[in-house]
Amino acid sequence: MVLAAALTFALNGTVSKLLLQNGFDAPRLSTFRATGAFLGLLVLTLALRGPQALKVRRAELPALIGFGLTGMFLVPMLYFVAISRLPVGIGLLFEFTAPVFIALWVRFGEHRQVKRRLWGGLVLCVVGLVCVTEVWVGELTLSPVGIAAGLVCAVLLAAYYVLGSKSVATRDPLSLTTWAFGIAAVAGSVVRPWWNFPYGVLGERADGTTPIWLLAAYLLVFGTIIPYLLITASMQHLPPTSVGIIGMTELVLASLFAWILLDEILSAAQLIGGVVLLVGVILAETARTEIAQRAPTPEVPPT
Repeated sequence: MVLAAALTFALNGTVSKLLLQNGFDAPRLSTFRATGAFLGLLVLTLALRGPQALKVRRAELPALIGFGLTGMFLVPMLYFVAISRLPVGIGLLFEFTAPVFIALWVRFGEHRQVKRRLWGGLVLCVVGLVCVTEVWVGELTLSPVGIAAGLVCAVLLAAYYVLGSKSVATRDPLSLTTWAFGIAAVAGSVVRPWWNFPYGVLGERADGTTPIWLLAAYLLVFGTIIPYLLITASMQHLPPTSVGIIGMTELVLASLFAWILLDEILSAAQLIGGVVLLVGVILAETARTEIAQRAPTPEVPPT
């Protein structure tokens, strides 16, 4: 399930970039995605669980709003900004540093113990980012705006995971995701009102070949609804750490699709930096630990 989600997510990077090059900007594409996903998930929730599943308590609203704004609106929008200015694979690399920020939050925000490998992973991430950006040439070879968008996207994605881990404890994943996309759709409609949406662009073709409406449909169904449900279902069989590490196959597949379909070729230094960065992320991803505090066992007197 994780590999299937990674495959559909990976192709979605190229699909999203084509949409961004043919009439959509990042806020509009985020609004379109959130609204379409919300409507699809709303139908699924009502069909599978009924309207009772969508009931929400007033105390839940702040967490739901934060969860929806960060994970379903701001993260996708900043990712779209990043890949509109960077190669798809590089944009994903920046987003994939989110586990490092999660591990740092666990250590310094929640004051929980982490394994020493976190610090080695952090060093490798910095080295990998230096290679990816090729700063030694005297100036950045990549767009500074794209780099900033990718890093802020990673920080917000980490916040989304932290909020999600708390919210999923009180709600089922399907209704939680539906609410989150609904909140994102409302936020998007404020930024890019629907009455200003250029519906005529859906009838055009990307590069004179692929219909825009077909790309938009892929974005909603195979780039959003199906992979989100697959990832949610996979967590019933795998721990989150395994899901995160296996999900990194998305980066390799996304770079491959972008190379084949968009002619995006990475330099040798960027490829090496990407591998180093992923190793660092894996170390950080596996650095979180739960230390059970056990009371000392009293000595039993001999009988």
